[in-house]
Amino acid sequence: MEALAKHLYARSSAQKARLVADQVRGLPVEKALELLSYSPKKAAVLIKKVVDSAIANAEHNEGADVDELVITKICVDEGPTMKRIMPRAKGRADRIMKRSCHITVVVSDRG
Repeated sequence: MEALAKHLYARSSAQKARLVADQVRGLPVEKALELLSYSPKKAAVLIKKVVDSAIANAEHNEGADVDELVITKICVDEGPTMKRIMPRAKGRADRIMKRSCHITVVVSDRG
């Protein structure tokens, strides 16, 4: 039994979100939620919401027991980048890249 949850177009760079995703991959959901709640990173809040959604999907759609759920797959893919301009001195301009990512979490009752 597997349950999936996604957050598309999350406003964080994929590189920064992968740092958090690598910490919780393969952990039981209770331990992962505890780790994410104490993490100071912005991506931890985004990933925690997706894990909560995956747990709710497993409970509602599959009738799974929360105590047995494990994060079997978590992947962070790059989303589209919004390009913005920042004016600089002497008529020049710098390009600001506002990156986004797609977060996918799969939980199941077997590790």
